[in-house]
Amino acid sequence: MSAAEERYRDALEAAARHARQWLGSQETRRVGPSVTAADLAADFGGPLPAGGMPAAEVVDYLAAKAEPGLMAMPSGRFFGWVIGGTLPAALAADWLVSAWDQNAGLRYATPATAAIEEAAGGWLLELLGLPAASDVGFATGATMANFTGLAAARWRLMTEAGWDLDVNGLAGGPRIHCFVGQERHDTIDLGLRYLGLGRPTAVAADRQGRIVPEELDRALERALDAAPSRGNSSGRAPALVCLQAGNLHSGAFDPFTEAIAVAKSYGAWVHVDGAFGLWAAAVPELAELTAGLQLADSWGTDAHKTLNVPYDCGIAVVRDVQALRSAMGLHTSYLIQAADGTADPFEKVPELSRRARGVPVWAALKSLGRDGVTAQIRALVRRAGQLAEQLSALDGVEVLNDVDYTQVSLAFGDDALTRAVTARIINDGQVWMSGSRWQDRDILRISVSNWSTNDADVAVAVEAVRDALAAARS
Repeated sequence: MSAAEERYRDALEAAARHARQWLGSQETRRVGPSVTAADLAADFGGPLPAGGMPAAEVVDYLAAKAEPGLMAMPSGRFFGWVIGGTLPAALAADWLVSAWDQNAGLRYATPATAAIEEAAGGWLLELLGLPAASDVGFATGATMANFTGLAAARWRLMTEAGWDLDVNGLAGGPRIHCFVGQERHDTIDLGLRYLGLGRPTAVAADRQGRIVPEELDRALERALDAAPSRGNSSGRAPALVCLQAGNLHSGAFDPFTEAIAVAKSYGAWVHVDGAFGLWAAAVPELAELTAGLQLADSWGTDAHKTLNVPYDCGIAVVRDVQALRSAMGLHTSYLIQAADGTADPFEKVPELSRRARGVPVWAALKSLGRDGVTAQIRALVRRAGQLAEQLSALDGVEVLNDVDYTQVSLAFGDDALTRAVTARIINDGQVWMSGSRWQDRDILRISVSNWSTNDADVAVAVEAVRDALAAARS
């Protein structure tokens, strides 16, 4: 054993032991944490010690003290928010990424991680049926993946309007008119705010949260006809339309073919927020949900949510590679870049220094193959259908959405009872389901996102809801 290996051995062996124990506990442990962050403050805080602690002891201390405050998100009984688990190959690859310690921003400096990420990007485009010449960047999460696509849109729309964004900034330039569905995820608004584009115009949605193309047409016409004439190739003011693959509450998908046709008739750039729903494009029997998806200009998703790789891993896909690289990239003498114009990883996301988060994506895809990815997503949809069917059979349980994908939204009579049921489920700890508010009703949200969720987990979840409802009623 080399001296270098010896220095790391005890700490890594301790970490591996605790990781196996943590993963092995997922089938039976309480899902929610048993303490609060305030409860843990004394264990992790206080004055910085004058003397240090051996590395392996640090790991042992960390694992022991953190354990009560950990959420069992890798558990098949975790149905909160839209958070997936981690596939074995992806987790192991992520360990290697940390051990390799590569700054994956520059292709010349880290050719292995660059090649792996480029291969993963190509597989993703093939798997999801997106334009083969698109650029793929690996960002921190869906929020920044969407931000990346929107930044590329801003650069292209301002350039087509004759405005040099890089030189002049936004002040004094033409306004980009932004349009979103009434039920878009709030992180789209956040990305637009980060980019200085202001509050978007909300367009009416149907009862499942899908944008209504006719209303989009009317909103575009009203806004752009009243706008100054300086604009894009259509002769109208610059416009950006954000669509959605997977509504947070219903799992519904916007009607892409019709909505994109409307947007393109006004010269708009179309971005699709597909944080967890973009993956439906890999499943043939879900083709009706994603029809027309490939006609957009940019897409954002999160590999943790449905593919099940470790945090963090958002994915940005942009058809217009010049717009993306112009928005995200830089050129300076100390960075050695390819003479043939091959893009560096840092030209595709808003980071210069970053970990090689595309490597676990490659590992997940390599371990599953196309058929395995399809089967995994199909299983998530099937589990959601099982939950909806079995829960709707319970007296007093109302399934509010069409369960076409992986989300189930429930209500239990009035809002007070729904809140009480939600609180009891969380306090009980057998499963985790998060509360929300949708269409003026308090609801209990179930998101099936974990590859390991099985029939037994579904049975536990149904029983947990049954017991919580009975207790809340009494």
